[in-house]
Amino acid sequence: MYVLPEVADAHIKLSSCVTQLATREAQHTERFLSRAADTFDKCRKIEGRMASDQDLKLADTLRYYMRDTHAAKAVLVRRLRCLAAYEAANRNLERARAKNKDVHAAEQAQADACARFEQLSARAREELIDFRTRRVAAFKKSLIDLAELEIKHARAQQELFRKSLQVLRECQ
Repeated sequence: MYVLPEVADAHIKLSSCVTQLATREAQHTERFLSRAADTFDKCRKIEGRMASDQDLKLADTLRYYMRDTHAAKAVLVRRLRCLAAYEAANRNLERARAKNKDVHAAEQAQADACARFEQLSARAREELIDFRTRRVAAFKKSLIDLAELEIKHARAQQELFRKSLQVLRECQ
């Protein structure tokens, strides 16, 4: 993906060299070389747009993945906190039974913590499965969009070369 800026830079250098060469040649050759230099300059612009589009598309994909991953991590952290509360309720129930005080309240708190943990675990499981399917779909869509962008730029470049060949043939 990082080859495109280098290709655009090479087109700049090539265009500059051909332009310098054109100033030192005969008028007929100068016109031909000037048009060739223009072709390389236009090609550089297309390559630059292609590189920019690739960077933007891939950055958007990674940004989306990062947000989705952060959300999945937050669900797991909430589940972990719920598990800690459930374990604390279990310890409190054991203490209450050992002292034989407030056993019913401790059992109720333990049952509530267990229900919250089970509910959050089920929701987390669903969200992680959904995350996996969304991630695959998002990556697939992004790569398809990127390929379509590259095809669009390749067609523009092909059209540029076709027109340039016609113009250069007219210069002969």
